[in-house]
Amino acid sequence: MKILVLGSGAREHAIVLSLLSESTAHEIVVAPGNAGIAASVPIVELDANDPVAVANHAIAEGVELVVIGPEAPLVAGVADELREQGIAVFGPGREAAELEGSKSFAKHVMEEAGVPTGRAVRAATAAEVESALDTFGAPYVVKADGLAAGKGVIVTDDRAAALRHAHAFLDAGSVLVEEFLDGQEVSLFFVSDGHSVVPLSPAQDYKRAGDGDTGPNTGGMGAYSPLPWLGERFGSEADFVREVTETIARPVIHRLADEQKPFIGLLYAGLILTDKHESDADRGIRVIEFNARFGDPETQVVLPRLDSPLSELLQAAATGTLAEIDPPTFSDTAAVTVVVASENYPAAPITGRPITGLDAAAAVEGVHIAHAATVATTEGLVATGGRVLSVVGLGAGFGEARARAYEAVGAIGLEGSHHRSDIAARVAR
Repeated sequence: MKILVLGSGAREHAIVLSLLSESTAHEIVVAPGNAGIAASVPIVELDANDPVAVANHAIAEGVELVVIGPEAPLVAGVADELREQGIAVFGPGREAAELEGSKSFAKHVMEEAGVPTGRAVRAATAAEVESALDTFGAPYVVKADGLAAGKGVIVTDDRAAALRHAHAFLDAGSVLVEEFLDGQEVSLFFVSDGHSVVPLSPAQDYKRAGDGDTGPNTGGMGAYSPLPWLGERFGSEADFVREVTETIARPVIHRLADEQKPFIGLLYAGLILTDKHESDADRGIRVIEFNARFGDPETQVVLPRLDSPLSELLQAAATGTLAEIDPPTFSDTAAVTVVVASENYPAAPITGRPITGLDAAAAVEGVHIAHAATVATTEGLVATGGRVLSVVGLGAGFGEARARAYEAVGAIGLEGSHHRSDIAARVAR
């Protein structure tokens, strides 16, 4: 199958590596890609956010499936144009993608679908923000209503900091002020063809920049999968996944179908397990957010554990035949990813610096590297963004997977770079 993957980050690199691992060979092209992706498959210069340009390229090149990685092309309506041209595409249309593009719309869908989530107030003025902050109290949670590249959320005890964050986004629209929910966070992916819903395996990511969940929110500094500790509360990870599928994912997908906004693609459910629950029915599972695409860096630890062919899953979702294939299966392998970030990320990362040691890092047993922001120059690889590399370690247990990942991170040279040293420390113990 000829597949076009849109995107340029570690998530897209992970998708490509999963497709390449299948027994059936595919012709894969990525736009615009990065240096790591280009080492494995061809990349093309193409504006991934331009619906007409993407559709014209797909038609001219005989592409059979388009996989949209990041959120911006989805909100721009790239999937809509592709479907109008009769091209199979994995990714929701513009209206369904508002589940990520608008926090207010997501809250509306959850309310209509009866999905448990935190209380929230939409605020369009500074006065409304202040009133909402006083209503919910500290810790304060403020979210940009639209897309913000993973940096639209602040959770703080500092009321002044919460107000400054709100002001940064009010000129562009509204913000949501939410009640703070305390507990373990879980990321769970669902594949949908607009009607059927199939869960993948859960992961946990690390949003804060510093060890011990300190520092500013980022796009994600690392992740691990599976989550063995879910059995302590839900009997097993499988029981947890079934419960979330029935009480959250399926009602949301059906609600969007009822609103004539079918969700075809990857539904990312950001969940929190809190003790603040009204009954044993939901056992404290609350939705923090929905995304309309694979999460990053969770994709880097979920897909390496996927035993089923990823291409079959994506194609079935894109063509409305998800109910006709076997559910995906996953190995018991432990997967840990550590993000290597540029100096001063997430504020104003310093880019353009050379990267060294990648061959030594990739030579560590059980390790592979997903590139997030790299470019090849005549003098070697150079960092082009905040999150630069996602170093993935696989092992029979979390101790082994984690040790391998950090050994590889230690071999990489990038002036001023930083990473968290506590990814998966809890499960490794």
